[in-house]
Amino acid sequence: MKLIKRKISIRTAVILLLCALLIGLSVLLTVSTWVKYATAPQILTPEEAALVADADCVLVLGCYVQPDGAPSPLLQDRIEMGVGVYKLGAASKLLMSGDHGQPEYNEVEAMKRYAMQMGVPAEDIFMDHAGFCTYDSMYRAKEVFGAKKIVIVTQEYHLYRALYIANALELEAYGVVASPRSGGQFQRDVREVLARNKDVLWCALRMKPKYLGDPIDLTGDGRVTNG
Repeated sequence: MKLIKRKISIRTAVILLLCALLIGLSVLLTVSTWVKYATAPQILTPEEAALVADADCVLVLGCYVQPDGAPSPLLQDRIEMGVGVYKLGAASKLLMSGDHGQPEYNEVEAMKRYAMQMGVPAEDIFMDHAGFCTYDSMYRAKEVFGAKKIVIVTQEYHLYRALYIANALELEAYGVVASPRSGGQFQRDVREVLARNKDVLWCALRMKPKYLGDPIDLTGDGRVTNG
């Protein structure tokens, strides 16, 4: 009898655990889908973004830089689209936001160098060296760089979350998709479900970024952010 009760107890525990996992997964997927649905209307073509015209900046979000300092293919696509939108006239400044937390790893310098190779003047390129995550990039764009209206450029899977954060921080934001050239999209999509849930929570709590700093005027010379 005790053995039967023990088996029933184990089976009940397993069932409850599976139910909890299914509920948790459902919540994660529901939040992720809601973020996409809520922000999809803000995604524009490059030509539509050009009609925005008076944006404070085109914000290009950073990602992995290769060991030799060159942008990864994913990052190249973001920069190329960001420069394209800038040249179409959506904004007169580019804001490159990424990770420069270590002297030997510098996403934003690689981004600026690549944009300059595409013909963008150095003075039109600002660098946010402390854009360690998407949330920090959005928060700092508003609070450090004084942006009120922005055009965000990144891949589609990432763009929904960036727009959601911008909305929560009361930025007027539009997005343009940079098409990916590299594989591994399934893994990125899975991670993005978790990231969307995390950032919905961070927005609700109005978390502070890792670093803030002195104000930087986007109407000035981008070279003040060198170094």
